[in-house]
Amino acid sequence: MEKLITTTTERTERLDDAFVGLYPHSLDGKRRFTIPSDWREGVASEPLYVIPGFNTPCLHVFTARDMSERLKTARTVSIANVKAQQFLRYIFSKACRVVLDAQGRIRVSDSLLDAAGIKSQVILVGAANRFELWSPEKWQEQCSLLEQNSFEDVASSLGL
Repeated sequence: MEKLITTTTERTERLDDAFVGLYPHSLDGKRRFTIPSDWREGVASEPLYVIPGFNTPCLHVFTARDMSERLKTARTVSIANVKAQQFLRYIFSKACRVVLDAQGRIRVSDSLLDAAGIKSQVILVGAANRFELWSPEKWQEQCSLLEQNSFEDVASSLGL
């Protein structure tokens, strides 16, 4: 029987690895929330990395594989590139590494939850290679902005 070897690039290009959908959840007393069951299969045995949004009021959650790919680029940035070093320092000083517990829950740091305005409710939003964490209020604001924009040009450039 032949073994199928999947590279990281192939894995991220497969649709069944994409984070899709929108899931509202409540935070429990310890500020944990459950990752949707259809997302858990691809992340259950590896850590997730949560970073603050830098142009949106949300948190970005990446798999270890995807974060590793992103770090390859970050590692090539010259120390002399002051703006890039400041950005990397800012993002990674606020980031956190989380692992799913036996019930499929994660616990994101209070500082990140607070920065995104997440209190007792969270909206998990699929964003292809990552998912995002939004407060319900900020998500509604984002949706209002999205409805005002036309995405014809962007959709066309993405081949949709």
